[in-house]
Amino acid sequence: MSNYLETVEIESATNPSVAIIWMHGLGADANDFVPIVQELDLSGMPGIRFVFPNAPTMPVTINGGYVMRAWYDILGTDIARREDEKGLRASQAEIEKLIAREVARGIPVNKIFLAGFSQGCAMTLQTGLRYPQKLAGLLCLSGYVPLRDVVAAERSAANQHTPVFLVHGRADPVIHIQRAEQSRDLLKELGYQIEWHEYMMPHSVCAEEIRDIGLWLKKVLTTSA
Repeated sequence: MSNYLETVEIESATNPSVAIIWMHGLGADANDFVPIVQELDLSGMPGIRFVFPNAPTMPVTINGGYVMRAWYDILGTDIARREDEKGLRASQAEIEKLIAREVARGIPVNKIFLAGFSQGCAMTLQTGLRYPQKLAGLLCLSGYVPLRDVVAAERSAANQHTPVFLVHGRADPVIHIQRAEQSRDLLKELGYQIEWHEYMMPHSVCAEEIRDIGLWLKKVLTTSA
């Protein structure tokens, strides 16, 4: 049995020099964001390896204990007050192993992005803010900062200046935009470089957002080249 989470991988060119580890949302799987790769305009960019991991399966409390893919348990509707800290930290360790695997495959840490939607967004921030070496960027879609009360104490100085792309839907009924705005404001207070966008959409992804993701990736890759 592999020591790594199962992954789906797509390479935009042979011998990629950039990696994007992209986490799906609650109940989805590694294939959920694969179609977006074709929609991103990354012309002129170096080869990118997109790594889409499968979250572990676990019973999810808010869904009546139904077993599904989840990065951590959702204990109730107030996701800020009751959080599955053990689950968050366990998944963080699994994502860190995927980062180490990309490094072992020849991609330096500062060319590795973390990305995610909803729970995957929470894991991007949970892992990226604490990672001890500088990452290329954090791509955060329709989520929030988990364990927000300990972020200031636990964050790593290495990623203080790592670009953060934070977006949310104004009509999101799952994670209300106020939660995302609180996360944005917390990160700004802590001195992070935030690019914020909001869209007239529910808990999903829209065409305008995909365009903005492509533009942001191009900007970060060009700036850090």
